[in-house]
Amino acid sequence: MTLQDTQILEKLAMAMGETQTGEVQSFIPLDAPFDSEQRQWLNGLFTGLYAFTRAASSKSAEAEAGTALTILFGSQSGTAESLSKDLRKYAKSQGFEADVAELDSIDPADLGKINHLLIIAATFGEGEPTDNARNFYAKLMADDAALLPATLNFSVCGLGDSSYPNFNNVACDLDRRLAELGATRAFDLVKCDVAYDDDYAVWKGKVFGTEAFASAAGSAQAPEPEEAGPRFDKNHPFLATLLASDCLNGEGSAKSVNHIEISLAGGGEDLDYCVGDSLGVWPVNDAALVNAILKASGFTGKETVEMKDGACKLRSALLTRLDIVTAIPSTLEKWNVERPFADAHILDLLVSGVEALSPQKLVEGLRPLQPRLYSIASSPKKHPGEVHLTVGEVHYEMDGRKREGVASLFLGKRLAVGGSLGVYVQRSGHFHLPENDDIPVIMIGPGTGIAPFHAFLEEREMRNAKGRNWLFFGDQHQQSDFLYKQELKGWEESGFLTNLSLAWSRDGEEKVYVQHLIEKDGARFFEWLENGAVIYICGDASRMASDVDAAIRRVIGVHGGLDDAAVDAYMTALAHEHRYQRDVY
Repeated sequence: MTLQDTQILEKLAMAMGETQTGEVQSFIPLDAPFDSEQRQWLNGLFTGLYAFTRAASSKSAEAEAGTALTILFGSQSGTAESLSKDLRKYAKSQGFEADVAELDSIDPADLGKINHLLIIAATFGEGEPTDNARNFYAKLMADDAALLPATLNFSVCGLGDSSYPNFNNVACDLDRRLAELGATRAFDLVKCDVAYDDDYAVWKGKVFGTEAFASAAGSAQAPEPEEAGPRFDKNHPFLATLLASDCLNGEGSAKSVNHIEISLAGGGEDLDYCVGDSLGVWPVNDAALVNAILKASGFTGKETVEMKDGACKLRSALLTRLDIVTAIPSTLEKWNVERPFADAHILDLLVSGVEALSPQKLVEGLRPLQPRLYSIASSPKKHPGEVHLTVGEVHYEMDGRKREGVASLFLGKRLAVGGSLGVYVQRSGHFHLPENDDIPVIMIGPGTGIAPFHAFLEEREMRNAKGRNWLFFGDQHQQSDFLYKQELKGWEESGFLTNLSLAWSRDGEEKVYVQHLIEKDGARFFEWLENGAVIYICGDASRMASDVDAAIRRVIGVHGGLDDAAVDAYMTALAHEHRYQRDVY
């Protein structure tokens, strides 16, 4: 039956109508020129046609519906979440209707109800799951995790950084554990590095071509109309202007932390940001390091090399397009270097000698330069048309050679005021102030972790928020490392900053950190929690964040009179209520 035939029958059936009980009314009027036998035969014919049309319409609707698909993500900076939304759009064109959610939104025991599952999971810190994947990860990896049916077809895409030893650790664990529990791996794990675009695109394309997915696909739907995204993003940055770079440390400090001010004039609403968001910054490599690499490799920089998007001069590629600091396993492989991977730097390898290295082979051993994300330290309400950052310069020594951070020194030293830099706003889906300005907030951010809380306090001040504010800040020395001292003390004296708890780790005989102050003032800390406070943590993930988490748990246990299981439940409830938020790295 053609679509035109079906439409005709539908119109005919609609003309027949239905009774309230669902019975088809007689189509042939009693005064029509038919005898009773003819009228009965015609009514029977049209009743059958009506039923056939309803069934055909139902089957058509079923054919149009895509097959159910679940997409789960674990995201810290927002990249995995963004890719999951892109994957949902693509899935629709492949015959699937996808639901997208955080990994922690589902219990692993409920995976058995799913037939098709795709996971995009980032690894951060020392090979750890992201905050919105921790509970799922822990339950799935537990010895008593429920077995899964073979009807669960899955594939995992990981996001990580191959310069770390636990590269894509979380994605590897999830992929292995799902298979161990009985689920069917539809497509092999793909481990994306910091330049993830190509590997993600390959994974996305091949997953839906597997037998498990292709054979189950419903009718492909037209792609959703593209939402108008921002003009400026990672691949299309805005050319901003550096307004200021001022050191926040006093004389005698072992650190150099700079307050960076950047003009966004001309960017318009595409660069609107909220406190809690991050700014992506595209750095330019140190010209002195480029020269050292060219000298060590025996090239002039005028050689032509082929890049992904076309040919360019070698010096230009080394200056603006390639990571010339970090050697990764593929570097050693492509350059045929036999050296332990740990602590390998590009210049070290070249100085030690790499045989038969052509200009093209040199660039093929380097991964693409990537932008750096920095927590925004300003409120757009207080500084319209500007964005501020708090950036600690990275200096260290290794193998007798001084090393410097690429982006931190670009912002703090190499880029002159008035100079240009490429930037974009990275939205945060999980690290924002509550909309209700009466809610109290607890902010814990030692060192450069103060950045988003400087923004939070500016924002709450501009909004005339009535909720209480408590800041935990610390560094090495009060005299030289009290970042934003004048503003913080001013807010404290005015009463806007209800509590300012300061920890100086090198000023006394014993080292004092923010987690010690949390426990010391545990009764008041717990009282704030019981009155609805939201906890925010920003800073180092490997040590500070875990130490602070442990201290908060002890406070809840002691002052709430709770055992370990009850403390876990309390913390889980805080996370589900978005009252425990972290911006850690």
